[in-house]
Amino acid sequence: MRKDRRAFLKVSAVAAGTLAAGAAPAADYRRVDNFLQTYGVLVDTVLCVGCRKCEQACQVANGPCDRDPELLLDRSVFDTPRRPDECAYTVVNRFADPDSPNRSYWIKSQCMHCNEPACVSACIVGALTKDHRGPVVYDTWECIGCRYCFLACPFDIPAYEYANPLDPQVRKCTFCHDRFSDRGFRPACVKVCPGGALTFGARGELIDLAFIRIKQSPDRYIDRIYGQHEVGGTSWMYLTGTDFANTSLPEVIDRPISDLTETIQHGVFKSFVPPIALYGLLGLIMHSLKDTKREAGKNHDKQV
Repeated sequence: MRKDRRAFLKVSAVAAGTLAAGAAPAADYRRVDNFLQTYGVLVDTVLCVGCRKCEQACQVANGPCDRDPELLLDRSVFDTPRRPDECAYTVVNRFADPDSPNRSYWIKSQCMHCNEPACVSACIVGALTKDHRGPVVYDTWECIGCRYCFLACPFDIPAYEYANPLDPQVRKCTFCHDRFSDRGFRPACVKVCPGGALTFGARGELIDLAFIRIKQSPDRYIDRIYGQHEVGGTSWMYLTGTDFANTSLPEVIDRPISDLTETIQHGVFKSFVPPIALYGLLGLIMHSLKDTKREAGKNHDKQV
């Protein structure tokens, strides 16, 4: 534990010097050479039947909160739009096509795992990184709870455990990245999808697949892949049979906004140096609590 504290204090000192100099941490996504080779998921809202099995599978695989499984069978949730929160990394919403009033579509929402994520560039301690395989990964041991990632995310995805005052974490879809090394890997939600609405694979191959579907069924799909270019491209991409303005997906610029968040971060720290001593003390307290919790967990495992 003492070793961990010394390491943290060392990192805090380095961070203090970096922030005082007005420099932001290097963005991890720049290590990715070809975003067409990273993993992604194609969400076909035309094929989605709104069964919510993806929500169930995500709950079982990640289990951030204990929830009654019966709640995941309640279709009345479609009456009110929802967004992912600290207990649900993904949610399915229903939306209508104004041109076909009797037709309903469903759309799955989760972290988009952007190619050039604004949350990564906004994070001042490197708690969020872009994995070279595609996922945007969160490290709870690095996080100081500043929630700059909330402000940076153009899709309003990150959630926070406000009900957990001692050890709160940022919560979002993990892309099941901790199981990427398994043979035949697919994210839990993709694996369970019964109608083929979710397809996992290399991002470039998914774009080709999407264009094939559009070409083969132009009466079923609009000629656009959401996520191909939005904010520099995203790992999760969407097809739909109606204008995307009718869905819960926001209209965003094609240009990555990570450059903007880094510019803002530089401007903030050039004109204002935060009280590093206080931040370091708070961070040390948080890490001490986590160390204690981790040690308690290890002791419990030994006893079991």
